[in-house]
Amino acid sequence: MLNAKALLKKIQALPAERIAEIEDFVEFIAVREQERSLTRAAMEASKPALAAVWSNPEDHVYDSL
Repeated sequence: MLNAKALLKKIQALPAERIAEIEDFVEFIAVREQERSLTRAAMEASKPALAAVWSNPEDHVYDSL
């Protein structure tokens, strides 16, 4: 947490309009991370449903590609 405290001090030293930019950027990063998390969860949830499609004898020729 020492880095967070140092970062907070640097942010507090900035003009208000720059702090607003930082807030927007942090929000952007948080939303992007949430979207990535949802994408990873959806991928994991779909694995069992798609396993039969992905693993079948007819498609074994593609496994070596």
